[in-house]
Amino acid sequence: MPGRTAVGLDIGTSGVRAAELSYGRDGITLEKFGQVALPEGAVRDGEVLDRPAVVDALKTLWKASGLRGKRVALGVASQRVVVRQVELPWLPRSELKVALPLQAQEYLPMAVEDSVLDFHVTEELHDENGRRLRGLLVAAARDAVLSNVHAVQAAGLQPVSVDLTSFAVLRAAGREHSEVATEALLDVGARISNLVVHSAGSPRFVRILLMGGQDVTDAIAERLGLPATVAEAVKRGNFEELTADEVQLATSAVELMVEVFVDEVRSSLDYYGVSNPQFPVERILVSGGGSLLAGVSQKLQQVTHKQVAPADVLSGVRLGRTGLDEHQLAAIHPLAAVPVGLALGVVS
Repeated sequence: MPGRTAVGLDIGTSGVRAAELSYGRDGITLEKFGQVALPEGAVRDGEVLDRPAVVDALKTLWKASGLRGKRVALGVASQRVVVRQVELPWLPRSELKVALPLQAQEYLPMAVEDSVLDFHVTEELHDENGRRLRGLLVAAARDAVLSNVHAVQAAGLQPVSVDLTSFAVLRAAGREHSEVATEALLDVGARISNLVVHSAGSPRFVRILLMGGQDVTDAIAERLGLPATVAEAVKRGNFEELTADEVQLATSAVELMVEVFVDEVRSSLDYYGVSNPQFPVERILVSGGGSLLAGVSQKLQQVTHKQVAPADVLSGVRLGRTGLDEHQLAAIHPLAAVPVGLALGVVS
């Protein structure tokens, strides 16, 4: 394996995933990819609650997948992460980070001193109101970030960066030279989904949705009185042990949750459209395990009246000796946006 590598690590609700990329004169290569399931409740809303369980999963992931790098780029997304589109007085980039805590408080529902802050500049403005920076202000609760960082460190790994998972999705699925001017990227996780609108790779809008595929599983389990493991199998189309009436109940539960989720996405896109009429969304690209649920893409296209297609998250990335066969590579493709995007943030 080439010596220059980067590892992106996604600690999700249902499991941990990592992608190891190498980079050099021949471009960027996916060397290894792996995932290990987590027990229920180990991670909730993007925050590690059961550190020993997560540490065990991370150690298993590195051993089973052949990952070599110990320095990792870690993703963060939870209900305790705030993303706001704001305008700030212009400052040199070198001074902006120092001044950010003084300028950010009025936009945040949390104390600046309890937050980890970042500001992603999208454009510079210079008009009668003076010179300003427009961009996305990101604030994450410090203790939530540290709970994940400490779990990673306890597994013998070294976090070298903490990045918003929405930006990771943008790196993996966004295209600087897309055939459309502005598009939305939707990565559907178990409990958390990332919605990003961008133009030529520059983000214009980010929203973290506290909904995903696990909500469908929960709805089936509640309606039919099934254990979570059985409800998950039913969600994936395994109706063998169900009566005809139970199949109907399960189907209606799936349809209802898909409708609720899609309506949440539509509302977010409507809000973006009102604020940014000059940059209308032309299509939606979907990724994430939850995007594979029957009816999601079709309903999304029907409700938004936009073209909906799968995101090609490995476009431009060569495949190395991953140890995965063709079937396994196809299975991980929709799951790779966040870990691959996190690693790309290191190598780019």
